[in-house]
Amino acid sequence: MAQEREIGWLAAGVLAVALAIGGSAQGSLAAQSAEPDAASASADWSTYRGSPHGTLYSTLGQINRETVANLRPAWTFDTGESFGESWAASDMQSNPLAIDGAVYLISPKGRLIKLDGATGTQIWSYDPAEGAPVNIKQRNRGLSFWQSGGEQRLFFSFRQFLFAINPADGKPIAGFGTNGRIDLLDGLGRDRESISVSLPTPPAVVGDVLVAGGTGQIPGHVRGFDARTGRQLWRFNTIPQPGEVGYETWPRNAWKSAFGANNWAGMSVDPARNLVFVPLASGGMGDKDFYGADRKGDNLFANSLVALDARTGQRVWHYQFVRHDVWDRDLPAPPTLITVKREGKTIDALAQITKSGYVFILDRATGKPLYPISEQRGIASDMPGEVVARRQPVPILPRPFARQHLTEALLTRRTPAAHADVLRRFRQLRSRGQFDPPSRQGTIILPGLDGGGEWGGASYDPETGLLYVNANEMAWVLKLKPRPPRVAGSGGAALYANNCAGCHGADKAGAPPEIPSLLNITSRLTAEEMQKIVQAGGGRMPAFKSLNYDEVMAIVGYVRTGRNVIAGQPAAGKEAASRGDKAPFVFDGYNRFLDPDGYPAIAPPWGTLSAIDVNTGRYVWKVPFGEYPELAAKGMAGTGSENYGGGIVTRGGLFIIAATVYDDKIRAFDKLTGKLLWQWTLPAAGNATPSTYVAGGRQFIVIPAVGGKNSRKASGSKVVAFALP
Repeated sequence: MAQEREIGWLAAGVLAVALAIGGSAQGSLAAQSAEPDAASASADWSTYRGSPHGTLYSTLGQINRETVANLRPAWTFDTGESFGESWAASDMQSNPLAIDGAVYLISPKGRLIKLDGATGTQIWSYDPAEGAPVNIKQRNRGLSFWQSGGEQRLFFSFRQFLFAINPADGKPIAGFGTNGRIDLLDGLGRDRESISVSLPTPPAVVGDVLVAGGTGQIPGHVRGFDARTGRQLWRFNTIPQPGEVGYETWPRNAWKSAFGANNWAGMSVDPARNLVFVPLASGGMGDKDFYGADRKGDNLFANSLVALDARTGQRVWHYQFVRHDVWDRDLPAPPTLITVKREGKTIDALAQITKSGYVFILDRATGKPLYPISEQRGIASDMPGEVVARRQPVPILPRPFARQHLTEALLTRRTPAAHADVLRRFRQLRSRGQFDPPSRQGTIILPGLDGGGEWGGASYDPETGLLYVNANEMAWVLKLKPRPPRVAGSGGAALYANNCAGCHGADKAGAPPEIPSLLNITSRLTAEEMQKIVQAGGGRMPAFKSLNYDEVMAIVGYVRTGRNVIAGQPAAGKEAASRGDKAPFVFDGYNRFLDPDGYPAIAPPWGTLSAIDVNTGRYVWKVPFGEYPELAAKGMAGTGSENYGGGIVTRGGLFIIAATVYDDKIRAFDKLTGKLLWQWTLPAAGNATPSTYVAGGRQFIVIPAVGGKNSRKASGSKVVAFALP
C-alpha cells in the first residue's frame, strides 16, 4: 500500500515529482562527474544498446537541452515491408548500428540493410531468405559488430541461422560456418528434429568469441562460438545435468526433455573481466510457463542472471530472481553495467530490471546485492500438483518502479460505467499481490505479463549516476483451465483442436497482436508457407515437429477452408497427434484486464518513466509516459500508455525515447528533471530503441517507426533519422 500511495499523484495528472532530491540537488547531480563508459565515447553506435555495458549512453552533445527544440526529420527510409493488416502486423524492433558514417539495421522481413548515415540512401541489402517470400513476423532486435586488425564482420540472425556478413559489400563471409552461416539447431544436445530455435537479440561479442542464447522449443543452453570460423567453443547448460550445480533443483531427468531457461533478452559484457552477463527466462514453455507440477523445485538457472567467463563458458556467479516461476517472469532485458559510490569507494555493479517492476543492484564481480533484499513469503497454489516456492527475493531499495497490488481503490474511474463493470469483474478474480499463483478462478498479475520492465531495458548516465526505466503499468489476468478432452480422429478439425485451438481459439480469432488471428489467412499466406510455419515455429509459436507432413497439411486445409481434411493413415495407435507430453491444465490466454471500451482497468498511469539514483536507491523523478490521442482530445491527457523499446541518455542533457504504442511519438526529456523538451509524431509507433551517431559532422538520432503492437492500426515500414537544421 505504501507504493500505491507513493505514486498515486500520477493519476491526478501531475507531471513530475522529486522523490529524493529537490531542485537544489539537481546542480549537485550535474556536477557529479564520472568517467563515461569508454566504449560509448564515440561518434559511432557500434554495439547493440550503445556499448558492451548496455548503458544506452552517448557522449554526443550537438543535440542538447538548448538545441533539441529545433530537431527535425533529416531523412526517412522506407523498407517497403509493411504487412499491412493489424491482425498480422509486422514489427521492427531493431536497434540500428552506426559505424564510420553508415547505418545498419534489420528490416521487418529480416533483411540486413546498409544506409548512408547522412542521407538515408541505401548502399546494399542482404536477403537471408534468398528471395523466398517472408509473410510472418520476424522479431529481430539488432545485430553485432566485430573487428580485429583490419577485418570487420556483422553478425545477425534469421530463423535458425546466425550469419556473418562483410560490412563493405553485404556478402556472406565464406569461412564462417557453411557459406557464411551456422545452424543454431546443432550443438544443443537434443535431437534437432525435436527442437526449434531463433535468436531475436544479437549475440554478445567478447574478444573473438560470440556468445549466443536463443528462444523457441529449446533447452536454453548458452553457447560460445569462434567469431572467425563459427565453431562452437563451449556450452553452458542452463538446465543442469547430473553433477552440475543446480541439478537438484529440477526433477531427476528434466535435463533430457525440459525446455526454457533460455536467453532471448540479450546480454551485457564487462570486457576488462571477460565476463558476459546472461539473463535467463522461466523454466517452462507454453502451458508450462504457468503450470509447473512436472518441474517441482526452484528450477535453477531459470529466471537467473548468470555471469560466465566468455573464454570458457564457466559460471563465475549467479543470482536467481524468481524461484519456480509460474508467472512467466522472464528476465526481460540485459543488465545495465553501472558504478555505485559508497563510503568513498566506487563499486563496479550492475542493475537488473524485472517484469515485476523491481531493480536489483548487484556487485558486478560477485553477484552480491548492494541494497538489502527481503524474502517475501510465497502464496500457496490450489492447483493440483503445483508447489510454488516458499520465499521470493524482493529488493527493499530501490522501491518498485511499478505498482504491485491491484485493489478496488486502484480501479479505473474513467467513467462511472467503466468503473462499475471493472469492479464487478474484479470481485470475481483473485488479487493478493505479487506472487499470487495462477488459478482456475483467474488471478490478477500486476505488472502484467509484458511488465513492468520489458525488453527495452534500463539506461544509465555515468555523469550523474541516474538509471532510467520505462515501464508498463497494466494488470493482466492469469487463468488456468482443464485441458480440453482430446478430440479423436485424424482429420484437420481434430488436429487443430488438439494442437492449435489452445492459443488461436476454436474460432481461429487468436488474441492479436500476441497471437495472430487465422481468419482470412488465405490473403496472407500460401498453404506451403503455412506448412513451413507449423513445422518450424516462429515468434511465440513453437515448432510442431511431432506432426508429419500429412497431419500438418490437414490442419492447414482446415484453417484455410473450414473443411475437415483427413490426414494420411496415422501411425499405429496414433490419432490426432499432439505435441509432446500434456499437462492436465492449460493457460487460458494472454488476457489484459481492460474496461468495456478497451482501456486498462487500472487507474492511470498506464505507462511511466522513472529516474533512479543508483548511489542512494532513491527516485529523482517519475512522469507518466505516453497517452491515448482520443482520450487526450477529450481532456484526459497524460495517462501514460503501453510502451515497448528503450531510451538513450546523452551528455547533452537529454533522455530520448519513442516506445509508446498508441500516440506514435518520439520524445526528449531533460535527464535531470523529467521535463518534456521536445516531441515529434512518427509515421507509426517507434517500438524500438533509437541510436545516435555522427555523419558528415552532424549528430543524428535514428528510430525504426513501424508499430505492430497496436491492434487498432496497421503497421508501417519506415525508419526516420532526426538532426538539427
